[in-house]
Amino acid sequence: MKIQIINGPNLNLLGVREKSIYGSASFDDYLIDLRKQYPQVEISYYQSNVEGELINKLHQVGFSYDGIVINAGAYTHTSIAIADAIAAINTPVIEVHISNVYKREEFRHSSMLASNCKGVIAGFGLDSYRLGIENFIKS
Repeated sequence: MKIQIINGPNLNLLGVREKSIYGSASFDDYLIDLRKQYPQVEISYYQSNVEGELINKLHQVGFSYDGIVINAGAYTHTSIAIADAIAAINTPVIEVHISNVYKREEFRHSSMLASNCKGVIAGFGLDSYRLGIENFIKS
């Protein structure tokens, strides 16, 4: 099984940015633990602060992977282009968020991506990614 994790803007700063919201662990450290927990799954990771690069990655893996877990960051609330890219590919996508976006600013309460995703997981910290991976394994 091959699963691609895609992180969007500012998620390269996990562990140092707004620790009260995002925690103190870096994604690189978390990824090591995820890969140890699921040795039977090939977990690939990609992060970019650039919208077009996220779309290119979706196109690249969206016809050959078993699942994509995406945290598009702020693009979740603004990017019709990423939503269209998700709609255009065959691989199922789960949208994840580290924080509970519904307890935050109102503009974060809507997702441009959700209607094109298999599901949405929010508010479980970095564990949101694990929950997405679990869903693909059990599907």
